[in-house]
Amino acid sequence: MKTILPLTLVFWAFAVALRVPTQAQAARPDQPTYSSDGKLVRPADYREWVYLSSGLGMTYGPAGTGRNPMFDNVFVMREAYRQFMQTGTWPEKTIFVLEIRRAETNVSINNGGQTQGGMVALEVEVKDRSRFPETGWGFFNFGDAPNFQAAAAALPTSATCYSCHRQNTAVENTFVQFYPTLMEVARRLGTVKPAYDPAHKVQ
Repeated sequence: MKTILPLTLVFWAFAVALRVPTQAQAARPDQPTYSSDGKLVRPADYREWVYLSSGLGMTYGPAGTGRNPMFDNVFVMREAYRQFMQTGTWPEKTIFVLEIRRAETNVSINNGGQTQGGMVALEVEVKDRSRFPETGWGFFNFGDAPNFQAAAAALPTSATCYSCHRQNTAVENTFVQFYPTLMEVARRLGTVKPAYDPAHKVQ
């Protein structure tokens, strides 16, 4: 004898089936996306992530002279930020975006100081030990504005960013010392590198 489900039950089951993939997809944390040839796809929505800090005219080597200062804006994925606030460390697949913008003066009613202008460059750092077993982190340069690349290959490990981050960062491979609220978390949770020296300068 064939059992006929009530029509309302059929509609309910169909609605649940439609909702489940959507909810599962929404629950997944952001992940780095790679093209078929292994290049990192440029994050399109990084300005909806957590903004960490800005620097102006920063240089890690000898102080430059006569150089127009640039603004450095740093963003990190929301899920990675939440986990750092709890653990003081960055989870696998964490993505940082470094957005570099021109500094401008006398914009609109501003008669002093500097405001941010147009984009200059875009760089990304990814924590992914499965993809970068030698370094644990990969660095990517998406070129110069306005012609940013849609996807970029990881920079070779001979690039100076690898050694600079390895030798001078306060937490893991990241310059948390430049993000005051996160540095407080790292100190409280004991995740600042033992060798980190706030007075150290790059020669």
